[in-house]
Amino acid sequence: VWRAGGFVALCLVHDVIGFTLVSCALAAAEAATQPMTQAVASATVAGSDRTRTMAIIRTVRNAGFSLGALLAAPLLAADGVWTYRAIVLGTATAFLASALMLVRLRIAGADRPQHKVAPLTAVRQFRDWRYGLLTVLNGVLNLHVTILAVGLPLWALAATEMPTGLLPGLVLINTVLSIVLQVPVAKAAEREGGAVRALRLAGIAMVLCCLALAAASGPSAAWAAGALLVVGCVLLTFGEMWQATGGWDLSYNCAPEDRKGIYLAVFSLGGTGQRIVGPVLVTAVVTVAGPAGWVGLAALFAVAALLVGPVTRLLKPVEAAEAAEAVEPAEAVEPAEASGAGTVPVESSEGRAR
Repeated sequence: VWRAGGFVALCLVHDVIGFTLVSCALAAAEAATQPMTQAVASATVAGSDRTRTMAIIRTVRNAGFSLGALLAAPLLAADGVWTYRAIVLGTATAFLASALMLVRLRIAGADRPQHKVAPLTAVRQFRDWRYGLLTVLNGVLNLHVTILAVGLPLWALAATEMPTGLLPGLVLINTVLSIVLQVPVAKAAEREGGAVRALRLAGIAMVLCCLALAAASGPSAAWAAGALLVVGCVLLTFGEMWQATGGWDLSYNCAPEDRKGIYLAVFSLGGTGQRIVGPVLVTAVVTVAGPAGWVGLAALFAVAALLVGPVTRLLKPVEAAEAAEAVEPAEAVEPAEASGAGTVPVESSEGRAR
């Protein structure tokens, strides 16, 4: 509903200040969408199916993005103010339709009393530096977003002899592979240790992608430069899919059961930080430095891939300790059961929740 209202407001603003305010409101709503979507999916789907469900959601989103761009193309060609407004209002209508569908969604445990904490209080209470470090590593691996949207086009046009018209083809390759392979990639990560392996593979794929992009500036032949750009785009797409899969699984499983929402929100800050820092890093450092800049970025991805495993192992003892604490209240009722007739054992609220 928030996003629908924002798109309607876009049709009503007539100056830069109003447009900036509405855009900021829409950006805030978009930033909150990922952790909320993951929390809702986790509450409605059984354990092993969570990652697959998120993969399906991502696949549908990518397909919808492509279909929307295809439908909007002829409208944009009409070049009329009311045509543009029709596109924006159509988007607002789609968000309202989504909100109506979500109203009918049944969430497990929604009818139970919930312990609510003010958002700012929840943020101040977050002290888990291990989870924060995992968030930073995921943010680094999430740089594929900026590379695809900013770095790859700029580099291909300014530093390579790529064939004319290849750039839209690279975007098409990324979109098609993401739609076709995201669910199979997520399924492969469901095995024990699959999430850590997925993030590690994401880092390796991005290292190779950066090296391919660096090499693309060397050949003078258009076909050779184009081939290296295609290889880099394919590697980037696999890095994107592995990063998304590993991030979904680890962010949920490494968060305490009673604080999933705030932890998932913190984890999403990695992607938000990437969207702020990434464009500056790629445009002002990587592409300016030439091939050496891409090699340096490859080293950054390699470090992130190497640290994922150790950081995740640091989080595991915390999970085990919390699981042991959760068992204690249930064990405490056993003496009451053995104390004789007339004694009614009282089960803890945590025991009922399980």
